[in-house]
Amino acid sequence: MSMLTISNLGFAFGDYDVFLGISASIPNDGKIGLVGPNGIGKTTLLRVLAGLAQPSSGNVTMARSTRIGYLRQEAVEAFAGRHNTVHDEMLKVFAGLHEQEARLHDLEHRMAEAHSDDLLAEYSAAQDAFERAGGYEYELRIGQVLYGLGFTRNEWDLQISVLSGGQKTRALLARLLLEKPDLLILDEPTNHLDVQAVEWLESMLRTWDGALLIVSHDRYFLDNVVNRIWEMGPAGFETYNGNYSHYLRQRQERWERREVEFAAIKERFLGELDYIKRNIARDATKNQAVGRMRRLIREVRVVEAGGLDLLLSKNWGQVMEEVDISEAKWGVADVEQAIKGLRNPVVRPPQLSLKLKTALRSGNLVLRTTALTIGYPAKTLFQAEPITLERGECAALIGPNGSGKTTFLRTLLGELAPLDGQIKFGASLKIGYFSQAHERLNPNNTVIDELLSHKQMLLGAARNYLAQYLFRGEDVFKPVRLLSGGERGRLALAILALAGANLLLLDEPSNHLDIPAQEVLQQVLEHFEGTILLVSHDRYLIDHLATQVWELRNHHLEVFAGSYTAMLAARQQAAEAEKQTTAVVRSGVREEYVAGKQSKADDRRRAKVVADAEGRVHALEAHLLKLEENLHAATLAQDITAIQRLGQAYTDTQVELDAAVEAWAEVA
Repeated sequence: MSMLTISNLGFAFGDYDVFLGISASIPNDGKIGLVGPNGIGKTTLLRVLAGLAQPSSGNVTMARSTRIGYLRQEAVEAFAGRHNTVHDEMLKVFAGLHEQEARLHDLEHRMAEAHSDDLLAEYSAAQDAFERAGGYEYELRIGQVLYGLGFTRNEWDLQISVLSGGQKTRALLARLLLEKPDLLILDEPTNHLDVQAVEWLESMLRTWDGALLIVSHDRYFLDNVVNRIWEMGPAGFETYNGNYSHYLRQRQERWERREVEFAAIKERFLGELDYIKRNIARDATKNQAVGRMRRLIREVRVVEAGGLDLLLSKNWGQVMEEVDISEAKWGVADVEQAIKGLRNPVVRPPQLSLKLKTALRSGNLVLRTTALTIGYPAKTLFQAEPITLERGECAALIGPNGSGKTTFLRTLLGELAPLDGQIKFGASLKIGYFSQAHERLNPNNTVIDELLSHKQMLLGAARNYLAQYLFRGEDVFKPVRLLSGGERGRLALAILALAGANLLLLDEPSNHLDIPAQEVLQQVLEHFEGTILLVSHDRYLIDHLATQVWELRNHHLEVFAGSYTAMLAARQQAAEAEKQTTAVVRSGVREEYVAGKQSKADDRRRAKVVADAEGRVHALEAHLLKLEENLHAATLAQDITAIQRLGQAYTDTQVELDAAVEAWAEVA
């Protein structure tokens, strides 16, 4: 069953159509990724579906009582005029539970004043409803979501109005996750999240009990979350089943199939035209040739008006409802011109013509270090064991923001000295550096002047070269300071490609690139014949390139020989092995105990252990009950500080109780 249906949807600014003719549906459990180049209208479509903009044509139909939650890229509007704290904003989600809680306390007071079986039954039913609605768990849920999205405990008490734009976006995402709408629409949800928070969000959305519609440039995130892809492009709107990787394979197959179909239909049209040319002037075959001419004109006009799919997939009755195929006054020459002018239905997105060639071949050894200490005289950032990087390898350097990744690149470039240890480069190296901040670009230069400052060439050749990086027409005369982040990235890549380097130090090269540009960058780096050290949050790019992963964790650089997926699998395997080891140890302890329990002394000790364990469980249960009562009282009094303190104590005590019950089960 569909939760939301789009029928022939269009949106226009004046005479300009942002998109047109979109038809699709979202099933109740659909998890959909919306992809397409920047500027194609993805955010506009989301706003229309969220009810924040009205379409110019078509309609959106929703199932009755469908609740929609929408995460926009910038959450400033969502919190305009709000002065609540972050925690207060989360509590507003549970206003209904607060009302139920107040009713429970009212019933408690009434029962204290006069005993009544009816009141007791009403209280019991209300308490059961409160518990089933999560009344004793919402503080825990708030904590899990805020911690998961990277809010420290101290940030819970910050006013929404003083948060940065990124923090507001994370706060809005947290509130939406707590609200649990039927359809959750997310526009770039991984912006402003570190890798740990993104992985937590992935695990949350994989089990999301509802529908999702997500716009994201994070291809790894889409692979892990969605089960369907909507693609918006210059050629129209397409739907694909499966995650992002499945979509890539299906898209390539669809492109190839349509090119074959187009070539075949064009060949058939020309064959028909050849027959008409040879027979239209002959009396014996003139009528047949005229009839075939009329049919050919209709088919050519259908392809012109609605594309090849319309001709191949629908009968003439449906075709006549959708396009005007009234007979044109065409002669043979007109038909021939129209056939030759038919456009290939496969319109692939504009791509960077990026090529990275090495000017010379390096030695087998590219980089070797002793144990290193990286940072500044007043602050050590991390330490690393000896590292080796060989020709043709790609090492991906990952870690949280501020952990020292860019500082390490600057150290390799010789701009900083290591605090301890030595770095040795191999022979015949030429290093090319791509800076995340693009600070090496002169902001006062125009695009073409900045290029010419790195390599002299004729003006026409420079313009042709920049056109490969999508700088066309007057764009080449734009000042660098006025370029967007994506444009600056493309210019930096264009300059990097001129260097002929055989060792690339790349600091977040895919930042600000849309998915088509990311795909091109990935293909180019996959075919690069030199060596790469890649700093990136783009896990999809890392997973397809890296032969080593260098991870910064707890001020230490750990080296894993293998891909990113292999590293995650090894980490998961190690965690499971640790659990099994713990279980074996516990089992061994218990078996050892059982083997000696025939001793009366052992029996007495066992009885004491069991009694102590039972006593611990009973004491924690009593403490939990008391905390629950105090939490009710604090909630009624709206004592936020006490609610937070008691909520945390309740959670900690519940964890202790679970552990105590497990310990009792071990010895009972």
